Amino acid sequence: MAHGKVRVRFAPSPTGFLHVGGARTALYNWLFARHHGGTFILRIEDTDVERSTEESVQAILEGLAWLGLDWDEGPIRQAKRMALYRAAAERLVGEGRAYWCLCTPEELEVRRKQAQAEGRSPKYDGRCRDRGHRKDGRPAALRVKTDAEGQTVVEDLIHGPVTFLNADLDDFVLLRSDGIPTYNFAVVVDDAEMGITHVVRGDDHIPNTPRQFQVYRHLGLPLPRFAHIPLILGADRARLSKRHGATSVMAYREMGYLPEAVVNYLARLGWSYGDQEVFSLEELIRHFSLEKVGNAAAVFDQGKLDWLNAHYLRVADPARLADLLAEHWVQAEVPAAAVEATDRAWRSAVVVAFCERAKTLRELAESSRFLFDVPVPIDPEAAAKHHTPEAMALFRELLPRLEALPNFTAAALEACYRGFADEKGIKLAVVAQATRVALTGRTVSPPLFEIMVLVGRARALVRLRAIFPARDRLSPPVRPL
Repeated sequence: MAHGKVRVRFAPSPTGFLHVGGARTALYNWLFARHHGGTFILRIEDTDVERSTEESVQAILEGLAWLGLDWDEGPIRQAKRMALYRAAAERLVGEGRAYWCLCTPEELEVRRKQAQAEGRSPKYDGRCRDRGHRKDGRPAALRVKTDAEGQTVVEDLIHGPVTFLNADLDDFVLLRSDGIPTYNFAVVVDDAEMGITHVVRGDDHIPNTPRQFQVYRHLGLPLPRFAHIPLILGADRARLSKRHGATSVMAYREMGYLPEAVVNYLARLGWSYGDQEVFSLEELIRHFSLEKVGNAAAVFDQGKLDWLNAHYLRVADPARLADLLAEHWVQAEVPAAAVEATDRAWRSAVVVAFCERAKTLRELAESSRFLFDVPVPIDPEAAAKHHTPEAMALFRELLPRLEALPNFTAAALEACYRGFADEKGIKLAVVAQATRVALTGRTVSPPLFEIMVLVGRARALVRLRAIFPARDRLSPPVRPL
């Protein structure tokens, strides 16, 4: 698809956090702009004074920044552009294309209910259309004179031609009685003034499009191209909501997902490029096109997101994850002072040891928190299975050898354990599993000798002695790290 200078926008309402659906819309606009060397504009649609909050604005900015979606212009606030909307409204009134309506909300509601009871369309009946009302300080809404004849065809880049009968439209409101523009008015004025070439948004906006076409025509403005992205559904095929789990982008950050995994997943949630699943950001920019966006709703698959995140954990720089892991340890109730006492090199080693078994940073933090616990809570079933009298007798002989090791490295520890097992004619697992349970509290962990090094000599020996009854702890105590 050949284009001139592409200009697109993401225009959220600041009434909550940046949700998954909004994030995907922002991503598709951003990728489209970057693919064509165009401009990505951030516009905050904050004319709903009662529901818009500065906290939501900051949450949206934070979510976009976390995903790495930088904007070229903005954030532009609609609330600061009221003069622009009023000028457009006055022009429409002056040209006879809009009129003041003095009908009260109560009167409109009575007529709406009566129309429904009589089986008629509840749309506005147009009674103020030709009365020539002036506002004159009275509460009045400004309505557009819609074209009742013919039809409006939206040439949608995703859904193809979508046809609407103009007779189904009413003279909808452009300015409310308090002077605040409606969505369908402000969005047209803004998109035209900003030179938007492509409107890429959710397909829940399709019913708004023929109304917006009326405003474009009445103002004599060129139409942008439209592309309406299908909604995101939960596994039950209902619209994605909180009951399906987290829907806020930043909630995924808190759960330990990486931004590159979320971006990769959202890009593929409705867009395809062959069978490829894993994309770098550069690949997404290079390959993205609206032609490859499907016209059917996408189903959010938590398992696929987990799979992608696990992949990105494995290939990420351990030093980068080391700093992120520190935050998640604190969330996992590891004392902040203990986390602060660690250094990046040690945390990086923890990442390398544990990331193969984790889908998220939260899982990584929870599976490795035993590194800080003194004493470590031991699973009773694991202790019953591996701390048998026979194993403990052997372990009592092994312990002095561990204490005497000059180097507490993975290689030295493995040589010590294997030499002891060969000498006693036993399987390595007999003493190795007894050690694993003593150090981690469970039977499954990353490689044992790496874990012993991460726990550290002093703390490891304290934990190993602790599995014996107090009267049997013959070795001298070692102060924990």
